[in-house]
Amino acid sequence: MKPTFLIAALAAAALLAGCAGNRVEPQYPPKELSSFEERTELTGAWSQRVGRGLGRASYPIAPFRDGDTLFAADERGRLAAFAADDGERRWQVDLEVPVSSALTAVAGDVYLGTRNGEVLALSQRDGSVRWRARVPSEVLAAPQPNQQLLVVQSVDGSVTALDRSSGEERWRYSASRPSLTLRGTGTPTVIDPVTFAGFANGRLVTLDNRNGQPLWERRIAVAQGRSDIDRLVDLAGQPVLTPDGRLFVTSFNGRLVALEATRGEELWSKPFSSYHTPILVGDFLFAVDEAGHIHALDANSGEEIWRNTALEGRSITAPAFADGNLVFGDFEGYLHLIEARSGEMVGRERVDRSGISVRPITDGRRIHVLANDGSLEALDIRP
Repeated sequence: MKPTFLIAALAAAALLAGCAGNRVEPQYPPKELSSFEERTELTGAWSQRVGRGLGRASYPIAPFRDGDTLFAADERGRLAAFAADDGERRWQVDLEVPVSSALTAVAGDVYLGTRNGEVLALSQRDGSVRWRARVPSEVLAAPQPNQQLLVVQSVDGSVTALDRSSGEERWRYSASRPSLTLRGTGTPTVIDPVTFAGFANGRLVTLDNRNGQPLWERRIAVAQGRSDIDRLVDLAGQPVLTPDGRLFVTSFNGRLVALEATRGEELWSKPFSSYHTPILVGDFLFAVDEAGHIHALDANSGEEIWRNTALEGRSITAPAFADGNLVFGDFEGYLHLIEARSGEMVGRERVDRSGISVRPITDGRRIHVLANDGSLEALDIRP
């Protein structure tokens, strides 16, 4: 999840230290942005507004594009649909629920989760509620569908499978949960036969979608250190599954691991601490570590190809990919473009001063960005 969304205990510790008259310095202070030769231009295409935005807690309410429509919501329950090409607002509804998860839109429906442990299925046509279902606790991860199920991971460590047509519960799996975790959960990866889910105990589990029973599990990160904070090992990103059956998994205070998806056999691993989902482009795996360093790796071996540290400490988003470039937002509202093959910074544009904490949505040369205050911007990449 996002750096602003990390650890409640850390915030409390900082507050106590502040009350005692001590200044708490961040582990990775944000680097000042340096000048570079801009080879790529970002130009605004349209701008809209989505309610009150992500709220003070910066809930990870990332928008979702399905076909020619972009769906976005705010933390108070305002949901809207926009034409992706020109930003026309097609409809807007007030759900009167505290939205907390990223959106998922597929096959005529929009799915989202709430702070009070509800999951809603809404019509893409007009935003009307098709069904609502209860899960054990707050939902921060985007609900994930396959043909029959909608799989939802909650902050209490449970994974619930709901019937996509009715919302009826089909099965539930619960993992052990440490006393202290990152403020967030992993997002499961769901295909028709199985669900791959990572947990705050450092384990990745493959669940049979017929009944929710585990088929195999692997320990990705091992808790070390004396304090609860030192022992955080959350799998807070989403496993990346390739068509040829490989899984790439990140962990906090742990490793970046490549697995064979059928049996969970390890192909390679390297020490790596991250709460972001990596992305795979060809044979390149791009991952962001907890410091905000961007790594390009050979997906077949894990060997590092390049590393960019220019955005250290800037609370950057998970990477997106557009027109040969990696795309990141940061806490000051800048959008950054880094050339995927070389790792060089090639473009930058300040989108909104409230900051960007959810991953941009990309399609070809078009980038859609939701800022923390609810500003929704569309930008085009021009060489």
